[in-house]
Parts: sequence; C-alpha cells; structure tokens
Amino acid sequence: MDKLGILEGILFVVGDEGITLNNLCDIMAINIDEAKELLLKLKNSYEAKDRGIRISYLGDAFKLTTKEEHKEYYQKLVDNPDANTLSPSTLEVLAIIAYNQPITRVEIDEIRGVQSAYIVRRLVAKGLIKEAGKSKLPGRPNMYRTTREFLDSFGLASLNELPEFTPDKEETEEETELFTSIYKEEENEMGV
Repeated sequence: MDKLGILEGILFVVGDEGITLNNLCDIMAINIDEAKELLLKLKNSYEAKDRGIRISYLGDAFKLTTKEEHKEYYQKLVDNPDANTLSPSTLEVLAIIAYNQPITRVEIDEIRGVQSAYIVRRLVAKGLIKEAGKSKLPGRPNMYRTTREFLDSFGLASLNELPEFTPDKEETEEETELFTSIYKEEENEMGV
C-alpha cells in the first residue's frame, strides 16, 4: 500500500478545509510519528522546482497550497476576463451562500448534492466570498459569507436587496390546489 499516495489523495480531497494530524492518524490508521514522517516526505517531494504545490500547516490543519513564487500566474488566471464569467453551478453555489450565510462547504455540498470545494475556492479567489470564522461542527470547518465585492458585482447596496427566496413549498401548495380544484370539478360533472 502506497501511504504517500493515500496521504496526497486525502490532502486533495479535504481541499481548503485541510486535515488535522489526529484526523489523519485516525483515517490512515497510523501513529503520529508515522504521520509526521509521511507529511515530511511528501512535503520534501513538493519542494522540487518542477512542482506547483506544497503542503502548508495553516490554522491547525495540513493542506495543499500553491507556491508563492507562482503567484503572478494565478493572478492572471483570476483576472482573465474569459475566466470571470460565472457558470450556472458557480451561480448556484453563490446563491446558496448568499441566502444561508455563514455556511460551511459541507453544508453547501449537502444542499447541492455534489462536491463544491473547487467552486468555493474559485469564489474566494474572485473575492465574491470570504472565510467568516470556524463552525462549531466537528473538525471546525471554515464558514463562508459573501463580500462587499459580491454586492458591488450584483449592484446591491445590502443583502436585504436580494430577491425574496421562496422554497418549493408554495409550488407544491399551488399544485395541490390545482389538483383539488380539478378533482372537485370532475365530481360536480359526475353529479357527486
């Protein structure tokens, strides 16, 4: 079993949430010394000039991050006008955050039913959302909220100007009323 490959995969999956040393030990069923040794080996392999990521220890968690010396290229990616259009899935995540903030990435995933880590990272990079503290949930995941730039981008003075959100419940009630009225009409036509 390639434990370095497993560690790399775990760091990729946890994304910007990162993983604590204790959680890593539990998941990989290894002791702290072995976890530290694996992290150091992987960290050293990422330090090569031909690698674009590194392992960072931020906020009590290990995570994959980009290298500072490549920052100008990442900035070009974020500033690229072609990359500034928001896809439907990105707009969906942004709407979920706007209407439910502060919210964790896991909660976003639960609402959408699919992973949103990449989209959340892109929205943070674009400055439309930001970290808003830590949740009290196990693992203390980051919580996200919209930014002033979000309001500016959508021409809003405050979040109070967001269109009113009405869940599907009203649609269901309308459908029920429509069904009931059709059913009553049929009863009347049948002389009931």
